[in-house]
Amino acid sequence: MNTYSKLSKSLLILAGLCIFSAVFLPIWRIELDAPQYPEGLGLLIYASRLAGDVEIINGLNHYIGMKTLHAEEFIEFTVLPYIIGFFGLWTILTAFLQSKRAVIILLICFALFGALAMYDFWRWEYEYGHNLDPTAAIIVPGMAYQPPLIGFKQLLNFGAYSIPDIGGWLMLTGGVLIGFVYVLQAGFLDKIIKRSNNLSLFLGLPLALMFNSCVTDGPQTININKDNCAHCKMTIAEEHFAAEMITEKGRVYKFDDISCLNAFRKDNEDKKMKNAYVHYYPGNNELIPAETAFYIKSSELRSPMAGNIAAFKTKAEANEYKIKLKGEFFDWNSVQQNNR
Repeated sequence: MNTYSKLSKSLLILAGLCIFSAVFLPIWRIELDAPQYPEGLGLLIYASRLAGDVEIINGLNHYIGMKTLHAEEFIEFTVLPYIIGFFGLWTILTAFLQSKRAVIILLICFALFGALAMYDFWRWEYEYGHNLDPTAAIIVPGMAYQPPLIGFKQLLNFGAYSIPDIGGWLMLTGGVLIGFVYVLQAGFLDKIIKRSNNLSLFLGLPLALMFNSCVTDGPQTININKDNCAHCKMTIAEEHFAAEMITEKGRVYKFDDISCLNAFRKDNEDKKMKNAYVHYYPGNNELIPAETAFYIKSSELRSPMAGNIAAFKTKAEANEYKIKLKGEFFDWNSVQQNNR
């Protein structure tokens, strides 16, 4: 048995174990943050059940007209453990077949299963977020409560954060490993590996790409007159002073004033900021990186929460407005120090 065959066998066995473990571990989690729940609420989705703060979430759902969640109403919880277990055992069996054809068939079927599972999850979220009871205690015209498929979404005063849990990540790892085995068996990496003589580099590359793709880096669009400020809870109605913060976990918080962003950071030191964006003052709903922006503070600006700070792309442009508005020039560090 050559090196590739031994490696392929080992990787497929590992992939099968990763997939099979999802039968017992939580696959997905939805977290809810709100002022009235400082510790947050969590919904854990297993292959066969729901866990976490299910009863509290059901109580909240009742007030806004959403259906309550009961595991026995989902046929998925009956069949999903068997499907996942089947793919886990199939992957391990494929490890002993030493067949490229068997690997590509497994890879295609597992990818189709993943796509169908994500569609089914989206469909379930859509149904629960849109099919609301018209007699509910709280009705907001035009409002839907569909959680994000993945990432962050603001739902009234709740921030909803949806992401795979350990079982989901292990399933994804198993799929990546199956794909990597196919790449190995197809010989695509032969020349590269011979030149580099460093096989560990290529074993780590798929996982590195996988986790890197899940990171939220860029800003989300601020929906004027719809999104609420994460700090003062006011509807964001004036785009020219808006700001946005993305945490290390990928959660997005939107603000109607730069001063609200800084106040929010002071009150929520546990939420580690990865990126911050501010509105380009002369632009049309255009967010720019906070660290590289140039700022003018002037009483003539009259921002929503009296921060009275405007952001610009260039120093020359900021200086022009400084003279026009009789303002004071700031950089990002100065803005933070003067507003915290």
